[in-house]
Amino acid sequence: MVAQILDGKSLAKKVQSRLQVAIQEKIAEKKRPPGLAVLMVGDNPASAVYVNNKEKSCQKIGMKSFGKHFPTNTTQEELTAVIEELNQDPNVDGILVQLPLPDHFDSVALLHTIAPEKDADGLHPNNLGKLVRGEKGLRSCTPAGVMEILKEYNIELAGKKAVVVGRSILVGKPLALMLLEENATVTIAHSKTHNLEEVTKEADILIAAVGKTEMITASMVKPNAIVIDVGINRIDTPDGKGRLVGDVDYNKVREIASYITPVPGGVGPMTVAMLLQNTYESYKNQLIIDNPRGI
Repeated sequence: MVAQILDGKSLAKKVQSRLQVAIQEKIAEKKRPPGLAVLMVGDNPASAVYVNNKEKSCQKIGMKSFGKHFPTNTTQEELTAVIEELNQDPNVDGILVQLPLPDHFDSVALLHTIAPEKDADGLHPNNLGKLVRGEKGLRSCTPAGVMEILKEYNIELAGKKAVVVGRSILVGKPLALMLLEENATVTIAHSKTHNLEEVTKEADILIAAVGKTEMITASMVKPNAIVIDVGINRIDTPDGKGRLVGDVDYNKVREIASYITPVPGGVGPMTVAMLLQNTYESYKNQLIIDNPRGI
């Protein structure tokens, strides 16, 4: 048996096409386009690629991009002032600070500065608090992307055992809460978990989000499990170009699992799609505030 591929790349295109149509309809109604501001500091090559992809995706669907790139020596105070200015800008619906930032920044303080209603990455304490309470709000992009993939392929979650390997605020913790919302029985495993292989082998749904190359081996996977690989790791190749691999030993695990996400082409594209989706939701809410009577 070879696992069915969970194609995040195709799903992301579907989400973006849907958003493109919705934005065109708003513009035809003489509404302004939605706007996303992605802030990047320094010259991290991986971050530059991510930011470029986000800006291209904005352009493709008719969303305005207010990308701002800053030199490494930019101060905390300068970046805070830019965020506060964007909070007040009526043409900006989503704000994202590209992580990681240079070491001299307090990234948590910056994320707290973003207005919750413009928190395109879903990481503000207000939005995470709404997730904990099961209330409607902006959701963390990567976990939301995972949930959309599971939904697209009609994968039943209620009553299933889900194991999330990784406990970051970016992925592990919010994803565990989203799975709980869908009535899965959730375990969070991490670097201090004893007998990790025993824990992961119990999973009907196994999600790897640790950032360690091919850490999840075939011996750690229950036969017919659904395997979601959130990791993106670059490894060196003889030609010097390098290639991307996940946290899962894909070639071996796909012979055991029933479904699996590839890397690249799995969760990654859905992260960008959910960023655009969050920005569009913020945009719709702002239009209601600006024109509550719909006139």
